[in-house]
Amino acid sequence: MNQVPAVRLNNGTSMPQLGYGVWQVPDSEAKKAVSTALEAGYRSVDTAAVYGNERGTGKALAASGIPREELFVTTKLWNGSKQRWGRDETLRAFDESLGKLRLDHVDLYLIHWPRPMRDDFLTIWKTFEEIAASGRARAVGVSNFRPEDLERLREVSPLVPAVNQIELHPLFPQAGLRALHASLGIATEAWSPLGQGKELLGLPAVVAVAAKHGRSAAQVVLRWHLQLGNVVIPKSVTPSRIRENLDVFGFELDAEDLAALDALGAGGHRIGPDPAVFDI
Repeated sequence: MNQVPAVRLNNGTSMPQLGYGVWQVPDSEAKKAVSTALEAGYRSVDTAAVYGNERGTGKALAASGIPREELFVTTKLWNGSKQRWGRDETLRAFDESLGKLRLDHVDLYLIHWPRPMRDDFLTIWKTFEEIAASGRARAVGVSNFRPEDLERLREVSPLVPAVNQIELHPLFPQAGLRALHASLGIATEAWSPLGQGKELLGLPAVVAVAAKHGRSAAQVVLRWHLQLGNVVIPKSVTPSRIRENLDVFGFELDAEDLAALDALGAGGHRIGPDPAVFDI
């Protein structure tokens, strides 16, 4: 097994740079999928309340026999519009996630979306400060936050998010936001790092780089992320692809390869929701 490098977060916590994501994995299949990933060598698992698979993920973690200190578990607050999100509601949601995961703490807890039109993420973040201080989350962060959302957090809180998990892939490289993260000490984590598959992975530039290195298209895209310094959480339920996505440390892209993949982002092609207008 290749050794996954660690990224040191701004509070000193170490996070594996490559983990396993369980978005769109049904709860009934999550135990098997996560167990397969853990057996392959993954030690970081990313889930969320809204994915509906925290229970299955927790079963796999409990059955793995892997010491808790060797695992890095991320989940997210689904701050939907069905209720107001004050301190009590946020703490209750966090406790529910811990219970489903069968854990007494998580390694990273994220606000799933900023929902700027609801204007409540500042209140939620103050509760995240409390969760972080309690030690029940080793680090806290955000997901899908824009520069202006991060600036609002800076205005009211001394606690800088450890991570911002955002849509990021060669078709949507988010160079400006990555640069802002670097300046603030926020780790950049990519969701849908493979651009949700076929469109990106079938592009001639990607196929050519893959052929050059004798690797799959997915492996060269993941390698692009890693060499940029991004944290990645590719998702698959196919055992061979789960293992393949981890096998990305035995080669390196050169400057020509990186330039070819960088050029794909010229159009800024977003495939997921726009955080400026996405309400949930």
